[in-house]
Amino acid sequence: MTHAQPLVIDPMVADLAGETAHLVAADPLTRIELLGVPAWTVTRHGLARQLLVDPRLVKGIDAWSLWQDGTVTRQWPLIGMIDAGRSMFTVDGAEHRRLRIKTTQALTKRRLDALRPDIERMTEELLDDLERAGADGEVVDLKAIFAYPLPMRVVSQLMGVDRADHEMLLTWYKAFFSLLTPQDERLRIIDDLDAYFTDLVRRKTAAPSDDLTTALIQATDGGEPLTEEEVIGNLKALVAAGHETTIGLILSAVRALLTNTDQLAEIRSGNVSWEAAVEETLRWDGPVTHLLMRFATEDITVDGVTIGKGEGVVMSYRAIGRDCAVHGADAGEFDITRPTANRHITFGHGPHICPGAALARLEAGIALPALFERFPKLSLAVPVAEIRNLPVLTQNDLAGFPIRLHG
Repeated sequence: MTHAQPLVIDPMVADLAGETAHLVAADPLTRIELLGVPAWTVTRHGLARQLLVDPRLVKGIDAWSLWQDGTVTRQWPLIGMIDAGRSMFTVDGAEHRRLRIKTTQALTKRRLDALRPDIERMTEELLDDLERAGADGEVVDLKAIFAYPLPMRVVSQLMGVDRADHEMLLTWYKAFFSLLTPQDERLRIIDDLDAYFTDLVRRKTAAPSDDLTTALIQATDGGEPLTEEEVIGNLKALVAAGHETTIGLILSAVRALLTNTDQLAEIRSGNVSWEAAVEETLRWDGPVTHLLMRFATEDITVDGVTIGKGEGVVMSYRAIGRDCAVHGADAGEFDITRPTANRHITFGHGPHICPGAALARLEAGIALPALFERFPKLSLAVPVAEIRNLPVLTQNDLAGFPIRLHG
């Protein structure tokens, strides 16, 4: 492997396709720079599967040498995604298993099945909103009216979050992820989110109800109950990931299908399933671009390259999904008929695999067919090249999605 200059990950996401191409062409383990901070990134499927189960790579920030020596501080814009409080997303080993099992006990198939009619109802309500906005042939923003509010409504119902708080939470999370937000403001938002979820947990503790927050508070199997801090940490991360991931998944799928109309026709004819379209979207243009971060607790040598003790490792899932060795020579193309023997790992792999993957698939599996059934002549209102990403380094987050409903 070579030791070239680190690839600088563009915080403004001006050319995500170009950046992905550079990563796909790079070494499986490549040096990158994130807002001035060096790290390694993994760009290949096989190596990602290997390292995601390596116990020498941990989530705890205290193992990061740049945090230990003060090089990285709370003023680094991405710190809130790493130093995020105690939850199943930030610990490993036995403690991770204890925290995760509480969520899996609460986020059951029964709970998701019970949520389906509500997702269908919310989808229809938002499609009604979309139809009203575009009734006279007006250009409408699919993100703002449909893809943006739907996942927050779903995850909020699941967690027991008040409908009146949706806009506030969406505004907070949008500012938290945007690299245009001044760091002092981002830190205030982190404090606001902590205060909000602390209040939610305390209210649910005093007055339990049939929601995931109450279920997390009351979960008793698999060791000691979760502490208040642990419930809050799990909730913050689940709400953040639970809505951001699905926004990106819905929009990426619509963009791919509207620019590959022959494949959309295959779905409409019944020759290919919506599930296949969702899975190919997750592989090819998934909602997560770079997942931060794991840290080496000792030197780890991979194919002659050493990740030093204390160094950070990122998973570049967008590049990993385009690994030709796994997905074929045409891995850079969108193809809903692609064989699924080698599944993507967009939701992760190993102990930290995303606990909300089933919910994201459920939402997309309801929202996408409903959208295209309601508006069979749905079309892009601008050339696809004009659809831009927001300055969000970790997610495939679009600034807007202008469409016409009736061609």
